[in-house]
Amino acid sequence: MTLLGERPRTERPRAGRSSAVPAALVAISHGTNSADGQAAITALVEAVAFAHPDLAVTGGFVDVQQPDVAASLGAVRPECAAVVVPLLLSAGYHVHVDLQRETREHDRVTTVSRALGPDERLIDVLVQRLVADGFDQRVRGQEIVLAAAGSSDARAVHDCRTVGALLEQRLDVRVTVGFLSAATPRLACAVTGARLRSSNVTVSTYLMAPGFFFDLTRAQSVGAERVTTPLLVPGETPPAPLVDLVIDRYLEAKERAGLF
Repeated sequence: MTLLGERPRTERPRAGRSSAVPAALVAISHGTNSADGQAAITALVEAVAFAHPDLAVTGGFVDVQQPDVAASLGAVRPECAAVVVPLLLSAGYHVHVDLQRETREHDRVTTVSRALGPDERLIDVLVQRLVADGFDQRVRGQEIVLAAAGSSDARAVHDCRTVGALLEQRLDVRVTVGFLSAATPRLACAVTGARLRSSNVTVSTYLMAPGFFFDLTRAQSVGAERVTTPLLVPGETPPAPLVDLVIDRYLEAKERAGLF
């Protein structure tokens, strides 16, 4: 397995593998102890499977929950190659290191797709959440703080800043990115700074699902008029743009790797 973005080396299919069986889609999320977060991620994986009944779709986790990556790949039919799609919003350590290592060590033709972000479809969902929580684009002088998990990997931080710039461009409203860990500015500081400039501040939650970081988002958003829900909400149908994005990441990686 090569580094993300390079053409992966794929071995010849072993005897007995059928070239007529398309590569499985293995959706790997971070994992969470939150029951709401678990339900929201499960619903997304199920929606992807429902949208493409011709594909073998399975889920797994890079941390916290089981099955882990090795077990998830082990559950795929022996004759199938696999495309691991990280259900992660930016490409940090988990994407560049953990998933590369764990798929390389597995006895299966496997490739890893790009992370979900940045992508305009994520902006679509962020805007949906903003409007649903009462944000009005027509109000002048307001600001948005994009709440992101944060990473010590500069590439992941850059991805988040790109999403902030795309959201600002879409809405024509000033957007500052605030991080919950590892990177600066921290969310609480970003909210305070926005509040000094504007009396109308909205925190746009750039997280996949409820859990520890969403609880932290609400705790660090003192002074904001509203805090939006994450991209996935338990009990709701996963947004169509997210489902499409997961499938497109699969198709893109499969084509790059030369898999059926």
